[in-house]
Amino acid sequence: MSSDPPLIAHVIYHFGIGGLENGVVNLINHLPEGKYRHAVICATDYTDFAKRIQRDDVQVYALHKRPGNDFVAQLRLWKLLRQIKPQIVHTRNFGTIEYTIPAFFAGVPHRVHGEHGRDMLDITGSKQKYKLLRRCYSSFINCFVAMSQDLQQWLQRDVGIDTAKIVQLYNGVDFSRFSAAADSVLAQELGLSAECFVIGTVGRLQEEKDQRTLIEAFNLLVGLPAAQDRELCLVLVGDGPEETGLKALVNQYNLKDKVLFLGARNNIHQIMALLDLFVLPSRGEGVSNTILEAMATGLPVVATNVGGNPELVIEGQTGRLVPSQAPGQMAQAISDYLCSPQQLVQHGKQGQQRARQQFSLEAMVDRYMAFYDNLLQC
Repeated sequence: MSSDPPLIAHVIYHFGIGGLENGVVNLINHLPEGKYRHAVICATDYTDFAKRIQRDDVQVYALHKRPGNDFVAQLRLWKLLRQIKPQIVHTRNFGTIEYTIPAFFAGVPHRVHGEHGRDMLDITGSKQKYKLLRRCYSSFINCFVAMSQDLQQWLQRDVGIDTAKIVQLYNGVDFSRFSAAADSVLAQELGLSAECFVIGTVGRLQEEKDQRTLIEAFNLLVGLPAAQDRELCLVLVGDGPEETGLKALVNQYNLKDKVLFLGARNNIHQIMALLDLFVLPSRGEGVSNTILEAMATGLPVVATNVGGNPELVIEGQTGRLVPSQAPGQMAQAISDYLCSPQQLVQHGKQGQQRARQQFSLEAMVDRYMAFYDNLLQC
């Protein structure tokens, strides 16, 4: 019998820049090396983002899945699992749930499926097709991991998964990265003066992230009394299919000199340190890593009241919650902070304290270690 630590195969759709992927990297980098071994299996492919894994014993595989149903990719996974023999297969989000079937037939003893947030084709989680498919795949899954209480309740109430089969585990944030002072050189490079009130968001530029509503809110904000005689800037970090349309909207509102599109970045912690306020305009969320990163930085957060956001942002204490697709209310929430610098600082400090107490990276690692240990003992 092998004396090697148990192998966990993390199955994700694509290994590129993203909150889910960052969470997998953090987990692999911080779980004790002598406790588990890891492999990352990508349904499609991976990018240089995989280099963020700091352990040199982690193999990354790509199944090169084609669009639609690709049974050849499932066969590749079955063969791969038979070869590497993991004790746990941990699939994540709906795009990989189908791979619990080849894991079952490959004889993997423990099959876990993580729900990190709503699928972009079903932002509200209401489509019967996807709920039915989850119930069907649940026969091959030993345990569901919900990233938020909202997702846990949805799995129980709407999808019909047995309560005993669901575990809720929050993500965590690395405070060693998100607590640095602002970089004046970077601020100068981006053209951000010390007098500028900088509002920022981080996320892929796609429909469900809804940066359009944020731009509309920013356009309303510049016309409010609180914004008069104030230098304002909106920073959008990320790339994606909505970029062209969002830039056209900025031009339509004559905001080109006030809005920065920074594209995908590797220095999110440095950019966060330049912000005065973080805004997340998403139409749906699981547990947002970017909200946690903003809280760790000491920023108050204005977020839409969807998904797991209310579990992170405490209304009137660490930030403000507004309805989704409501630019007027979002603009007013931002304006309130412009009018009250004291509240801006207070909410930022309270958010940072809350993140340290409940959403630290160390707490996340401890939760997952206890979960995997308990799973292996079953």
